Amino acid sequence: MSVTEGGHKLPLRRKREDGEDGEDGDQVKRDKTEATRLESCLDQPMDSDSIHEVIKYTPSPLPAKHYDADTTEPVSCGLQTLGELLSWKRSDANPFNVATVPMAPREPPLASCLRRTLVSHDMMGGYLDDRFVQGTHAEAPYAFYHWQYIDIFNYFTHMMVTVPPAVWTNAAHKHGVAVLGTFITEWTDGAAACEAFLKEEESYRAVADKLVQVSHCYGFDGWLINIENSLSEVAVKNTPLFLRYLTDQMHERVPGSLVLWYDSVIQNGRLQWQNELNESNRMFFDACDGFFTNYNWTEQNLEWMKDFSGIQGRQADVYIGVDVFARGKVVGGMLDTNKALEIIRKHNFSTAIFAPGWVYESHQDKTEFRKNQDKFWSLLSDYLYIHRPASPLPFISSFCQGFGKAMYWKGQREAKRGWFNLTAQEIQPLYYHTELEDQGWLSSRGCPEDAWNGGCSLLLEGFIPATRTSPVCAKIFSLDVPLASKTLVTLICKPSSGIRVSLELKTADARLCTHVNAQDVKLTSVSPVVLDEEHQLVSQFSQLCGSLSPEGWTVRCSQLELRGCVLREVTVSVQREGEAEDTAFSCRVGEVMLLDVASLQVPPEQVQGLCIYDVVWLRGAGSSPVSTSPCLRLNATMRWNYPTEHVRHFRVHWRRLRGPDPRIPPGQLVQVGRAYSNLFRITELAVPEPPALLELVVEPVIRKGFLVPESHWGRRSLSYTEDVSQ
Repeated sequence: MSVTEGGHKLPLRRKREDGEDGEDGDQVKRDKTEATRLESCLDQPMDSDSIHEVIKYTPSPLPAKHYDADTTEPVSCGLQTLGELLSWKRSDANPFNVATVPMAPREPPLASCLRRTLVSHDMMGGYLDDRFVQGTHAEAPYAFYHWQYIDIFNYFTHMMVTVPPAVWTNAAHKHGVAVLGTFITEWTDGAAACEAFLKEEESYRAVADKLVQVSHCYGFDGWLINIENSLSEVAVKNTPLFLRYLTDQMHERVPGSLVLWYDSVIQNGRLQWQNELNESNRMFFDACDGFFTNYNWTEQNLEWMKDFSGIQGRQADVYIGVDVFARGKVVGGMLDTNKALEIIRKHNFSTAIFAPGWVYESHQDKTEFRKNQDKFWSLLSDYLYIHRPASPLPFISSFCQGFGKAMYWKGQREAKRGWFNLTAQEIQPLYYHTELEDQGWLSSRGCPEDAWNGGCSLLLEGFIPATRTSPVCAKIFSLDVPLASKTLVTLICKPSSGIRVSLELKTADARLCTHVNAQDVKLTSVSPVVLDEEHQLVSQFSQLCGSLSPEGWTVRCSQLELRGCVLREVTVSVQREGEAEDTAFSCRVGEVMLLDVASLQVPPEQVQGLCIYDVVWLRGAGSSPVSTSPCLRLNATMRWNYPTEHVRHFRVHWRRLRGPDPRIPPGQLVQVGRAYSNLFRITELAVPEPPALLELVVEPVIRKGFLVPESHWGRRSLSYTEDVSQ
């Protein structure tokens, strides 16, 4: 496969953590270190408010590959060599890079999709902004958010074993998209590695077992196998056996997993791309879940393959490769990628879209990224298929794309700088531009200029001609969500003047939606009536959420009483008010939420077991302008227990309780950051000089927006003194 020019931006750094028992291995010293570190966390007495640290400025004991060298910020990475893979065990894993979001159901499921879409993310060498597991500050990062169009996401680099950054797996899983890592061998070193592990059954099974363990540990869904070097007679004979064993083991350990083979080596061991599936490479296809063709195909290749006996019954498992950079003699590419998809779909094949990051890399003005990305995917949309999130209630989205110019919560800015963290991405709406009759139009796009939660809102813009009397209907979600007998529906928005905005929901009989042809079931439109502020349900909801009236935003609550219904579409209806005249409009949609009325209560769970470990003290960067000595900075890992299915994220706070000057009173809580799992690394936190006592606090932020009483938060104190022996 080709790699886009570019490379890594920053050096990596050190840190370490785990806590799971490893597989067999000879790294006894490392295992003992891991066990000691975990015990130090588990042995922290929970009946005590505080732990104590003696400050020592020693080199960080944390592994450099898992933590940024300057800040101890957790980072993701892959494995460089065969030796590194074969010696890998769970105690070597980076716990911060373990995906925390399980695969969400979607309709139709992957197995029922007859023409699938895979995206292979080849982006400037990989592991860029996305390698920072807890997110990073970025003014104009690359992100993907058209998940409803795709089935499989492959993170591709030229490292031998590419482990997808957890932020990608989390975002994909929220949308029901499977995530594949990459196992690649290339050039002379790759050939030597292949001869070593494909020489016999024991050696190829050892490699397959490690790939299964890595995938299972990090929570992603399989592998793209890319052997781009010649193989000896023995090695090529064992390759299908390796593929079959890997595929069987993946299916056993990771339900729904996939192993795909890239069109490269042929049955005699030569590296000879075929640009099709044929008798020369069929042996590899027969041994795994799918085949990813090279990019230099012609329509004649596709016509021939349709009748190829080796493909019968598995046409959906053949992914025709499309290089968006249009390198070589290819059909389409760049803004003509739709031409390739048109031909591929005409012949009823799946497709693999390689390096769609072209829309980012090829444009100098990165601030136009959303516009360019939306244009690219809109050109492809006629040849893609919308998949419906099919999770039970609650259904909640504030349209966050995982990056933004600021961070918002309930319409207020929590942070005012650019940021990137795909784990923060929420279920994405439909983005499009539609022409209406009489020169009317409607568009839907993400906009970072204002938001209710996260980094952006959904901005609906359009033009209603004077001749139009019916509402303009903006479809924003296509779903398959069973409704409760009583469902609370909330819409949070900022409409422009001169229009009336309401929700229109389309439902279907739940019994019909289990049918194979569920796409064809009859839909019923429901326009829920907005409840007044005095309604008992609105009062109950407002009491649970606290104040919901920030400047400019309108919060509207409705109740649906339906039985045996599935929600299939969510539409925003825009109606002109007043005289019949040409009307330009905009409506910023902040959040759509549907809750089971019976669930209107704060979860009773408390944050438990909060512990602090892997403490690293630093002095330097960011010295206080009023001090003659550099600031003291705390770096530490926090872990706690709480059911993450309830939460959007956790707020991590700190405050000073006592410092060297007893006359200074305790400080107020200050937010350090957001955690999206029960694990968080504090980095470069400027703290008072020793001796001092501070408190670290974990606040659950419930998905439904309900306020969690402080008695349910997690708290832990940390005291520290200077090491007088230094």
